[in-house]
Amino acid sequence: MPHIRTSDGVQLYYEETGEGAPLIFLHEFGGHYLSWEPQVRYFSRRYRCITYAARGWPPSDVPDDVAMYSQARAADDCADLMTALGIGTAHLCGLSMGATAGLEFAIRHPGKATALVIAAGGGGGATDPEAKKRFKEECEGFARRIEQEGMPAMAELYCTSSARNTYRYKDPRGWAEFKQQFADGSARGHAMTMRGVQGGRVPFFERTEALQKITEPMLVVIGDEDESTHGLAVHLKQHVSRCGVLELPKCGHTMNLEEPAAFNSAMQDFLHAVENDRWPARGAKTYTLIPPSR
Repeated sequence: MPHIRTSDGVQLYYEETGEGAPLIFLHEFGGHYLSWEPQVRYFSRRYRCITYAARGWPPSDVPDDVAMYSQARAADDCADLMTALGIGTAHLCGLSMGATAGLEFAIRHPGKATALVIAAGGGGGATDPEAKKRFKEECEGFARRIEQEGMPAMAELYCTSSARNTYRYKDPRGWAEFKQQFADGSARGHAMTMRGVQGGRVPFFERTEALQKITEPMLVVIGDEDESTHGLAVHLKQHVSRCGVLELPKCGHTMNLEEPAAFNSAMQDFLHAVENDRWPARGAKTYTLIPPSR
């Protein structure tokens, strides 16, 4: 089984399919590397597709120390993977936890991402101190429940949330597979990630200056039934110069599995535009109903 060793000594499992420009997928908290199967089967016809299991997701290592889990570390894991595989630059596509890792990657490793697909990215809690405190407490509470009740019990809760029900309604078979994969995950890895990554991250709403420095082309994709991601999408559009936003109708959080054809089509168009230098920075922000005379 192919693994790479990160700069802090953690082994990460990865898979490669296809040839061409590197395209790396970063999975969400609810999924793992297999969650990108509809995209790998499609994009590996033209790209060197790479998926990997984040730390805490077997067959990658599951460190026992919560200090080894953070959003910054998740971004650096992707950079370490690229180094180990001899990749200088790559397209990145991340969903949810993977989306925030992709944004963190762009901040920490500028110039190494040739394109960024940021799907279903959340803000990591509100900027209000009390709301942030509440969010951190909720993350800790969920981590404890994972440890005490186990992953199968948490799958019944986590995979039936309102943001997942659209997937369940449209594709019961796919949703059942997704739920089983979550139930089979590592309780320790998920609990540590909930504390160190989700609970420990600083909201991107408080990091506007860092976001404004991102010059890489970016496509933000959200579902209209996934309201927790809408605020960050607007914030990124306002502050990342080469950002475009797509909202999929009647779509929830697990969008790459829920609407694979729409997701793949939008991503393909975006990558083609980037590769042909057709994804420019936004124009002037001032809106006028009638353009001024020249």
